[in-house]
Amino acid sequence: MGDAWDLIVVGAGPAGAATALGALSADPRLRVLILDRAAFPRDKACGDGVSPDVTDMLAVLGAPGLLDDWAPVRRLELSHGERRVSRPMRRSVRVVPRTVLDHRLLTAAVDAGARFEQRRVRAVRPRGDVVIVDDDLAGRVVVGADGAYSVVRRVAGVPAVRRRALALRGYVVTPPKWSGRQVIAFDPEHRQAYAWCFDRGDGLANVGYGAFHTDGVSRAVLLRQLGELLPGADGGTDWRGHHLPLSSWRWPQPDGQLLLAGDAAGLINPMTGEGLHYAVATGALAGRAAAAAVTARRPETAGARHRMAVRALLGRHLRHTATAARLSAVPAVLMAGVTAADRDQHVFDDLVDLGLGQGRLTRRVLVGLARALTVR
Repeated sequence: MGDAWDLIVVGAGPAGAATALGALSADPRLRVLILDRAAFPRDKACGDGVSPDVTDMLAVLGAPGLLDDWAPVRRLELSHGERRVSRPMRRSVRVVPRTVLDHRLLTAAVDAGARFEQRRVRAVRPRGDVVIVDDDLAGRVVVGADGAYSVVRRVAGVPAVRRRALALRGYVVTPPKWSGRQVIAFDPEHRQAYAWCFDRGDGLANVGYGAFHTDGVSRAVLLRQLGELLPGADGGTDWRGHHLPLSSWRWPQPDGQLLLAGDAAGLINPMTGEGLHYAVATGALAGRAAAAAVTARRPETAGARHRMAVRALLGRHLRHTATAARLSAVPAVLMAGVTAADRDQHVFDDLVDLGLGQGRLTRRVLVGLARALTVR
């Protein structure tokens, strides 16, 4: 079996790459192995939106300017039926296909000192002071960044996420009316569902439809709803569907040497379906927790370190997004949110932060909602 790796990361997407970068930025001497069943570059269904918080974190992890060659998008348009708001966001986002983003992140992790190996991980089991992966690898700490159906999550004894969303994504040639903006059209006929169009800035736009329920949902249904809300968006190509494990107000991370990050940790914003921010943030924290535990020669403390760090960063935010998700399931409240955002730039900014970053239900958002509900 050879010497144990200091850290084995299962999954080479943004959560896995950020884990490796987090560990190696804390201690470049660590031996870090990343495993993934796919060869990179590879595609993955996603809205492709990269928030400024994500690029800030990547800079701290040693990957500044990673996406500077992709056009910034500043304007966000939200609609619910006849209600509409179109405003500039406080900071620009970038819309970067996952074939590009994930490959660049993995390359950055390898450049920082990690080793990548293409392998489908089938078995993980703690044994003594190490964790055995597939009977021939040993790691002092193992991080599960292996997605919604995580092998590591199951072995760690963390129950599967019950509430899931389903989304379908494709690409179309960007029509002039959608150029330079992100467009989200909430479905007035179906609760907690929306269509989107995000301009990539290279002549194509990421389009799709997401439903925060899975009953009676099929590809044909998703495409039909997309076409009704954003006519022409359903004529795209490269369609991919995926399940999203939605966050709740509680976040479990057991003690020990098995850590979870990103989708494997069940971290997807239950209001918007955004997961990239959580993936990079919790991946970086998992890497740092692993590095601290291994450096202290107490790898068994990694789980507790990671749990404390994630709860300090996201605990209150997760409670607020869980509350916001329940509120937005009420059509009148969702419409009031669009109205309040149209009336006040600060409310708009706070809602963007809540949906794409680490924001909270601020007082001005709650006041704005109340006014919109009472003054039509």
